[in-house]
Amino acid sequence: MTNTIDTAASTSTVEILHIGGPTVRFRYGNLTWLTDPTFDEPGDYPGPVTLHKLTGPAIPSAEVGPVDAVLLSHDQHADNLDTSGRAFLAGVERVLSTPDAAGRMEGVQGLENWESVRIGDVTVIGVPALHGPEGAEKVTGVVTGFVLQGEGLPTVYVSGDNASVALVEQIAERIGRIDIAILFVGAANVERFGDIDLTLNGRSAVRAAAALGDAVIVPVHGEGWAHFSETFEYLSRNFEYAGRGDQLSIPTPGVPLAIAAK
Repeated sequence: MTNTIDTAASTSTVEILHIGGPTVRFRYGNLTWLTDPTFDEPGDYPGPVTLHKLTGPAIPSAEVGPVDAVLLSHDQHADNLDTSGRAFLAGVERVLSTPDAAGRMEGVQGLENWESVRIGDVTVIGVPALHGPEGAEKVTGVVTGFVLQGEGLPTVYVSGDNASVALVEQIAERIGRIDIAILFVGAANVERFGDIDLTLNGRSAVRAAAALGDAVIVPVHGEGWAHFSETFEYLSRNFEYAGRGDQLSIPTPGVPLAIAAK
């Protein structure tokens, strides 16, 4: 499986490989990036709430190839960083996450909200995310999203495990135009807040997309675990009903997808 983009392709094109769950490899600014590494096979993860992994990665970690930087939404939940994912981090030079994660893990650089760091020709900005309703941090912990920018490159937003449309609106207002948005969806729910979801659902994802203008929406982290309560089919139907079907680009795990910014 190739990890390259045609050199004749426009710099406005980003090749995305959805590995499974929240794990996405993409090429941007002549660097290879990976979001929330999860490479374990199916199994159970006991804790305050037991998480059940249903499907393994589309490709094993050994076939991912060299990665320049990992964007880690948070480290405290196995569906965002599992056992094999933690082992994978040892071979990556730059790992960006929350300040809390940096305090718990060696080799991780924490970004406060709106703090930026330069990696090669790319500026990475930590942006706010909320893993549930207001006040959820006390239960689910602090999480983060990321915005990537570079000269002559599309602006890419990675939401992380965020359920707040208001925060997406705030990010869009502060950053300006966003060309590609990798949104974590699936209406994750382990009943810690009753019927209130921990990530974007079909309805709130449509509102987030509206806040992002004409950004290409790439939904991930909506399958592979028992706590996802909505399917990609349901998500797609909601976008169609809202007149935003053309905005949505759902990747097939294991199959490279070239996303051209509008």
